[in-house]
Amino acid sequence: MFSSAGHALWMAFLMFWEILWALTLGFLLSAIVQAVVSKSEMSRLLPDDSPKTIAKACGLGAASSSCSYAAVALARSIFRKGANFTASMVFELASTNLVAELAIIMVVLLGWQFAVAEFVGAPVMVVILVALFRLFLKPAMVDNARAQAERGLHGKMEGHAEMDMAVTEGPILKRILSDKGKTSISHYFVMDWLSVWKDVAGGLLIAGALAVFVPTEFWRSFFLSSHPEFAKFWGPIVGPFIAIISFVCSVGNVPLAAVLWNSGISFGGVIAFIFADLIVLPVLDIYRKYYGLKMSAFLLATFYSSMALAALGIEFIFQLAGVVPPERKARTVEASLSLNYTTVLNIVFLVIAGLLVRRFFRTGGSEMLKMM
Repeated sequence: MFSSAGHALWMAFLMFWEILWALTLGFLLSAIVQAVVSKSEMSRLLPDDSPKTIAKACGLGAASSSCSYAAVALARSIFRKGANFTASMVFELASTNLVAELAIIMVVLLGWQFAVAEFVGAPVMVVILVALFRLFLKPAMVDNARAQAERGLHGKMEGHAEMDMAVTEGPILKRILSDKGKTSISHYFVMDWLSVWKDVAGGLLIAGALAVFVPTEFWRSFFLSSHPEFAKFWGPIVGPFIAIISFVCSVGNVPLAAVLWNSGISFGGVIAFIFADLIVLPVLDIYRKYYGLKMSAFLLATFYSSMALAALGIEFIFQLAGVVPPERKARTVEASLSLNYTTVLNIVFLVIAGLLVRRFFRTGGSEMLKMM
């Protein structure tokens, strides 16, 4: 038992080593974008649920943090400031499904096909969600949600979500290279890392444990691998359910998705699982605090439906296009640590991260930590 537990921990560490440079690069790119895109104007830009506004919500979300909790907190914040509720929820979805760090880590662990599927599927999911909201979301429900939101109950990451250090004057490159821009980038970089490290660690530990303790035969039976046609429909249905009970969100669910793919879940099931980071149990409880129990249940039902339907559509589209990987060889771990391109990239990005962390603490970072 202890030997197996040690093996699971070692596998979790090897997975972390495999994705370290990708995570660091992703958070660096995200920090740069956040440093030049102001959050203060978001409420004004999202007044309704028109196609133009929904497109803006997707773009603003993609420029935001990938932390699920911060995305949920910021969505409430802009809703309280007057943004349309549907647009706020679309912003929230885009904040965790259309960000650079997610794409990079998916390419590293799962392959480019999954990253493309995620970025094609996310807008499809948004379209379905908006349609469901227009059909079933009543004005009285939104009024009640707004009244609950105005109570200002704490969920998680409110301080990080409200953080706005964007540099908005001058050309973009000049903003990035300015002293203020570099400071802003360092603060967003460190705060984003701090906001998701528990999810990343949790995802790695769960993935390592599943790889060691759960027989592949169990997963293949559970995912109906011996019935390929049924599995295509079953995967998108069960994928979000596994996400809900795993408690892992943000980019932390990608290592677990890699294990599930190797274990037999369908292509669409992987996408649905990754989509579902915004309906895990802790986040559902935050919805209850933010908007009330009825709206929390409504968000669970509509999010789940849109995620499953979008993933199912992606399954068939990618099957017809012939780009679904024929083999289940997601890259979860190396056999051992060795001096290869992964190690070199990790060293390079650890140095970059070290410089950003040093600037963070030299420019008031300790005070920023109190906002977490």
